[in-house]
Amino acid sequence: MLENVRIVLVNTSHPGNIGATARVMKNMRLSRLVLVEPDRFPDDDATSRASGALDVLGSAQVVASLEEAIDGCVLVVGTSARGRSIPWPVRNPRDLADDVYDRVATTRGDVAIVFGREERGLTNDELQRCHLHVHIPSNPDYSSLNVAMAAQVICYELHMRWLLENEENQSYIQRLDGPGDAGWDVEAATADEIERYLAHLEQTLVDIEFHDPENPRQLMSRLRRLYQRARLDKMEINILRGILRSTQKMAGTWQKK
Repeated sequence: MLENVRIVLVNTSHPGNIGATARVMKNMRLSRLVLVEPDRFPDDDATSRASGALDVLGSAQVVASLEEAIDGCVLVVGTSARGRSIPWPVRNPRDLADDVYDRVATTRGDVAIVFGREERGLTNDELQRCHLHVHIPSNPDYSSLNVAMAAQVICYELHMRWLLENEENQSYIQRLDGPGDAGWDVEAATADEIERYLAHLEQTLVDIEFHDPENPRQLMSRLRRLYQRARLDKMEINILRGILRSTQKMAGTWQKK
């Protein structure tokens, strides 16, 4: 999918934004940058802001018109704020990523995502050349986004959508909370291992006179709830039991079994 996406910048006035967009694109595995009549390009500022994405910047296509930039595309998307006089189909970035993926999957064609000028965005005529508009929800009291920032949001959502469809990349996006999750390094402690730990803990707390079995005050019930909530793995159980053994040795109550 990502190789079918063109990122189109229209009349960019600051070359640093071109370089920053190239960096954003490489971060998110996109490579096709198209520039419509940039004010200054090539430029040292663009090169500096591109950082390690000089390959994306160096392969950027410079064209004379939006028509040339979107030629051959099966879907053209314009970035826009809401509030046009004529309502137009609009998506948020996440929904747009679904649309782009579906369109590429069914047509194998190219998709262009068009970003406007820093000071005034895309004209009405340019937006009407687009099948869809994409709107990035933001603070209504301060909704202006730098063009490279806007590109980051869109490219991130496209990249996330691509990751979802590639099983070998699932480790990038799956949650990893504890044992039992793919990628955890130690298997989960079993119920009987946790029970033996809790029995050891209770005896140690008695040994150091922290816990009175005659007046328990729900102490062990609350500790049981805490440890069961923690999803301990086998190594963690061994570490905790080692701490208890050392505590008992210091207290003079340790008896090797």
